[in-house]
Amino acid sequence: MIGSYDYVYLAPHLDDAVLSCGGQIYMLTEDGHSVLIVTLMAGDPPAQVTSEFAQTLHERWDLLRDVVASRRREDIKACRTLGADYLHWDFPDCIYRVDGTANVILYNSNNDIFGQVHPADGVLTDTVSGRLRELPPAKQIVVPLTVGNHVDHQITRLAAEVAFPSDLLYYEEFPYVLIPGAVAEVVEDGAHTWEATTIALTEAALEAKIRAISAYESQLSSFFRNHEDLDTTVRQYDQMVGGERVWQRGLLV
Repeated sequence: MIGSYDYVYLAPHLDDAVLSCGGQIYMLTEDGHSVLIVTLMAGDPPAQVTSEFAQTLHERWDLLRDVVASRRREDIKACRTLGADYLHWDFPDCIYRVDGTANVILYNSNNDIFGQVHPADGVLTDTVSGRLRELPPAKQIVVPLTVGNHVDHQITRLAAEVAFPSDLLYYEEFPYVLIPGAVAEVVEDGAHTWEATTIALTEAALEAKIRAISAYESQLSSFFRNHEDLDTTVRQYDQMVGGERVWQRGLLV
């Protein structure tokens, strides 16, 4: 890391920023801007976590040991492809988090991870917010919009809004953005006005984004049928919105 950055992107997981913003990040670094990708939930799972749900995901990813360490290595490769610095925090992914009082897994199904934030995670949100204030200064901080409603995305956004009350940019999360109505569900919240900015991507940026996403070999089966489908889907989204889209939140309605 360096002392300050032009742009800091907050990623809940070890792929979110690249999946959603890989093209713009590549163009920023190519233009000489400094970019840091901070992944919050990049920590190793507690030793006692052996939920059947987590094991099912590990099998899908074809990672049966050193799971998170392997994913961190994938992320380093992806970030280097885009010319961005990276920072991995030690908070565990929601599928590994445990209520220490009741000794139960907080999120043990797809319905759980795309539902409401567990009350026991309130302390985590406060802790994350405090850590965010310790990041190197940045001209612009870019955070998840929470398209798809993943609990870790909700926590990341809320913590960022507490730590940095104004001037945030929000990125819409790929591939959840492909779900019909998913973006509208967030921006038509009835509480704020929202304004979108589309960032047109060069062919070189699209190619770099696809290469960077390909670095997450363990995660590809979660979103794509194969590498050809990855290429096609990324390009379809680019054509659908005209590149990549970020949002600014306006005044209270």
